Amino acid sequence: MNQDAALLPNGYRMTDLGPLPEEWRVVRLGDVFNPIPKRLRQVRVQSTKTYRMLTVRLYAKGVTLRAEQIGAKIGSRILFEAKAGDFVFSKIDARNGAWGFVPECLSGALVSNDFPMLTLSSNLAEKDFVEFALSRPAVWIQLRGFAVGTTNRRRLQVPEFLKTPIPLPPLPEQRAIAHVLRTVQAAKEAGERVVEALRALKKSLMRHLFTYGPVPIDAVEHVPLRDTELGPLPAHWQVVRLGEVFEIQQGKSLSPKSRSGPRMRPFLRTVNVLWGRIDLTSIDEMHFEEAEEDRLALKPGDLLVCEGGDIGRTAIWEGQLPICLYQNHLHRLRARGENTLPTFYMYWMQHAWTFLGIYSGAGNKTTIPNLSRSRLSSFLIPLPPLAEQREIARILQAVDRRIQAEEAHVHALEALFRTLLHELMTARRRLPAEFIAKFASHGDQTLRAATPTIEERSL
Repeated sequence: MNQDAALLPNGYRMTDLGPLPEEWRVVRLGDVFNPIPKRLRQVRVQSTKTYRMLTVRLYAKGVTLRAEQIGAKIGSRILFEAKAGDFVFSKIDARNGAWGFVPECLSGALVSNDFPMLTLSSNLAEKDFVEFALSRPAVWIQLRGFAVGTTNRRRLQVPEFLKTPIPLPPLPEQRAIAHVLRTVQAAKEAGERVVEALRALKKSLMRHLFTYGPVPIDAVEHVPLRDTELGPLPAHWQVVRLGEVFEIQQGKSLSPKSRSGPRMRPFLRTVNVLWGRIDLTSIDEMHFEEAEEDRLALKPGDLLVCEGGDIGRTAIWEGQLPICLYQNHLHRLRARGENTLPTFYMYWMQHAWTFLGIYSGAGNKTTIPNLSRSRLSSFLIPLPPLAEQREIARILQAVDRRIQAEEAHVHALEALFRTLLHELMTARRRLPAEFIAKFASHGDQTLRAATPTIEERSL
C-alpha cells in the first residue's frame, strides 16, 4: 500500500478526480450522453412563419427563450428542433457554463448549428445530478482547455465536450444528492421572489406616500392635492430648493500627495454608497489636513449623494466609524434646521431619481456624468411637516429592514448551496445511508449491470 492510499478515508480510493468512495465511478460525459444526429431534427425555415428560438444562459442558468421571430428575419435557412429533455450547449460559451436541459414549455423551439443537442442515458445517470455536476466552475475550466479557435470565438466541439469527466455515484445516491441540492436551490429562489415582491411593494408605497402622504389607501379621496413642478402633492406640503434646507459640502479629491501622510483617515468613495445603505466591506484611507478633517468629517444623520458614476445614489451615514471622511465625488447634505429629516429625503431622492426621473437630466453633459454642487442645491424638493416626514421614513425603513433580512437569507442559502455542491460532488460529505435508501428504485439495478461496461472504457 503506498503512502497516498494509506491516507485515504476508509472506503475511498484515489481517482482522476481525487479521492472518491469505492462504489463511485469516474466517467466521461460520452458514457452517459448520446449526440442527437442533426438530420433528425432539421427544420427548413419559411419566411412567413414565426419560430421560437432558444438560447442558453451563462453560469449554469439553463435554457431560455431568446426570441420569437418571423422566418424572413432569421439569418439561417436551416435550424434544428429541440425537444423536452434534450441537453443543449453553446459551442462558444459552454466554457462559461452555457448549457442546460430543455424544459417542457420550450419543447419544439429551434436552435442553430452552434447548439449541439444530446440525450441522457437515464438508466445510468439522473438528469438533475448531471445538471448539478456540470454546474461547478471547476468543470468549466476543463472545458476551456478543450475549446479551439481564436481567443474570442473559441468553440467547443461535441467530441471534446464528451471527454469531460464527472463523478458518478450509484443512482440512489445521485437522486439523493440532487434532491438535497434542489431543495436548497428552491428555497433560495423562493427567497429571491420574496425580495422581488418586497421591492415592488416599496416602489408602490413610495408612489403612494410621496403623492398623498402617510394616509391609508382608503383615505386618499380626502387628501386635497395641488399640482407642482414635482407632480401632484398634498396641498399643505411646501416645495423648496434643496439648498434652502441642507448645507451641501463636496468631499476632497484623491491625489498622489494624499495617499500618504501623518493624518491618514478612512474615507468613503462612491462605491461605498449604495441605494439606501453604506457598504464598508472595503474602505480606503487618505491624508487629510486638520482643517480639512474638521470640515469634512461625517456626523450621524449626514445624507450622502453620489456625484458621479451611478449618479444620485443616496445613503445616510449612521456613525459606523469613529471618524470618516469622503472623496470629492460625494456630496454631504447636513440639515440646516430641525424641521428637516435626512432619512425622508434619502427616500425622496431614491423615488425621484429611480422611479420619476425628475433629476435625471441634472448631470453635467460630459463623458462621465457628474452632479455639481450648484445643480444639487437647485433641486426642487417637497417639504412636508416634520411629523409626516418621520412617518413616511418609518414606513419605508420597515420595508427596507425586511428586504435586507430576506437578502441576507438568500445570501446564506447561496453560500450553503455552493458548499454542498462542492462537498457532495467530491464526496467530502456523504448523505446518510438511510436517506439514500429512500431514493432506491429499479434504476440502480440497471446501473450495477452497466457498471463493468463503464469501468472498461478508457478515461
